[in-house]
Amino acid sequence: MTIRKSLLAGLGLSLSAVFPSAQAMPAEEFAQCIANIDALARTEGISSNTLEQSLANVKFSERVIELDRRQPEFTTTFADYFGRRVNEQRVNQGRALLKEHGALLERVSKQYGVPAPYLVAFWGLETNFGSFFGRMSVLDSLATLACDPRRSTYFTRELISALRIIDEGAITAERMEGSWAGAMGHVQFMPSVFLRYAVDYDESGRRDLWNSLPDAMASAANFLQHLGWDENTRWGREVKLPNNFPFMEAGLDTRKPLSEWAKLGVRRADGAPLPAADLQASLLIPAGHEGPAFLVYSNFRVIMGWNQSEFYALSVGLLADRIAGAGPLVQSPPADAPRLSRDQVVALQETLNGKGFDSGTVDGILGPATRRALRSFQHSQDMVADGFPGLEVLKKLGINLSD
Repeated sequence: MTIRKSLLAGLGLSLSAVFPSAQAMPAEEFAQCIANIDALARTEGISSNTLEQSLANVKFSERVIELDRRQPEFTTTFADYFGRRVNEQRVNQGRALLKEHGALLERVSKQYGVPAPYLVAFWGLETNFGSFFGRMSVLDSLATLACDPRRSTYFTRELISALRIIDEGAITAERMEGSWAGAMGHVQFMPSVFLRYAVDYDESGRRDLWNSLPDAMASAANFLQHLGWDENTRWGREVKLPNNFPFMEAGLDTRKPLSEWAKLGVRRADGAPLPAADLQASLLIPAGHEGPAFLVYSNFRVIMGWNQSEFYALSVGLLADRIAGAGPLVQSPPADAPRLSRDQVVALQETLNGKGFDSGTVDGILGPATRRALRSFQHSQDMVADGFPGLEVLKKLGINLSD
């Protein structure tokens, strides 16, 4: 931020000049914003040709703003999230593609230390194995978000990164399509990630994540390697908990050696003892104590470096296991878990905070801080402290699901 401010100051600009307030942005304001970003991009070495042929032609997209502002009315349960992403169709397709591209994936895995089933799992979750990359202009999307004040600094950086990709000849502006937020190609890299981690694995002379599967798979592996992937361990595993398990020990913020989890009675999902490995692990129970439980290792946190959602990281790990030949979950998540609206999650957070259980920022998102606060409240009430917003604890907190 300091560097960006100094760059702007050197141009005689302010942050408010570059990022004007825009709910429904007038054309002249958008044009001025783009002109200011053009000036900034020139200081960062973007060529005049790219700026004049690409940035000068961007269009403001009301659809992008609509999608950025849209928040789901209801939270997604783990059963729903997992069921949509790790299903038999995707498992079978993943296994077929693992076999079809076996030689390529083996070479990539050997070079970067990331097993092939994980690469296929990321591919499956990001674009359904390349079947849908997104059809929106990346430059239009990023320019719109860069000129909107909500996350303008971040998206200005991504827009300049996208221009740099065009500058290097990886793709033309017209063909640079992706998601509404600017993610691109088989594995949905943001432009800044592309610049740092995309590789020309097929030695075509350019890094192509849209049309070259070798480039896409190697780039994904390169990214994961730099995030800290440990080729000697897996992501984690489903486990079985004893009846008297102390659920206050759950959550990513608690790490213990496998030997300590074993002393607490944790076993493999099939009832066998945990492996005698020197690994630190955290316990996750995404669907409450009646659902599946997982011990997650360092590679789980690497997956969260790609996407910060615990549900996403669990789905990647479990899809990779299934693609590699594993069976389905031993303990399925309950399908009748309550789906809270965002207003109900806000009420839950406000109530917990009011009772002295810190749920963090009141944002309507049922994240780790809210689950941690809920566990503490459940523990204070001699309830099963699983951090899961079940009907009993919601009733005790006065959260009305009929609202």
